[in-house]
Amino acid sequence: MREYTAKTVDICLDKASSELNVEKDKLTYEIIEEKKGFLGINKKVTIRVFEFIDVVCYAEDYLKNVCKTLGLEISLKSFTKDEIIKILIETNENNLLIGYKGATLQSLNELVKLAVSNKFKKKYRILLDIHDYKNKKYNIVIKVAKNAAREVLKTHMDIKLNPMTPDERKKVHNALSSMKNVKTESIGDGKDRAIVIKYVKEDAQAEKPGQKEE
Repeated sequence: MREYTAKTVDICLDKASSELNVEKDKLTYEIIEEKKGFLGINKKVTIRVFEFIDVVCYAEDYLKNVCKTLGLEISLKSFTKDEIIKILIETNENNLLIGYKGATLQSLNELVKLAVSNKFKKKYRILLDIHDYKNKKYNIVIKVAKNAAREVLKTHMDIKLNPMTPDERKKVHNALSSMKNVKTESIGDGKDRAIVIKYVKEDAQAEKPGQKEE
């Protein structure tokens, strides 16, 4: 993080944008001091501008504190791409932190995303994984989805899959996006949100919309 002082926030952001080579509207910052001065004289403001690495470090520290509270020993490895943060977790109680069908891991993922969003006033894609659990789960749901898609092609009848997490739905949408005469849609809310696989006629194939998670 870096601090900038000038007469206005806008001037501070100009400085930060130039120095960090980031567009002004994409900067994340907070005002830490503001002096109005008498009749506008000696007016100045100081802001703290956060860089992407600050977001990653905050997410890691938050995870460490949560696990420490739970009495768990933890080690982390973080990877970033296109402002997506993936954090691999290893603990002395992996199964405990994963929970039944990954429920605890998913709740922890949402908790970290919420904490980061509240801190930096911006939403980031954060993906937590423990001992490669999520990749294994992705492979399973994709296999189930492809089998269901083949059934849809045979019967021309819609098939609704079991509810999935947002990241799992995204994987399924992407996996089936190249299949001919098939489209996917997400329906429902919250934990009940699920994918429906539908048959698309040949004449509608050219108009098939992009399949991605909302």
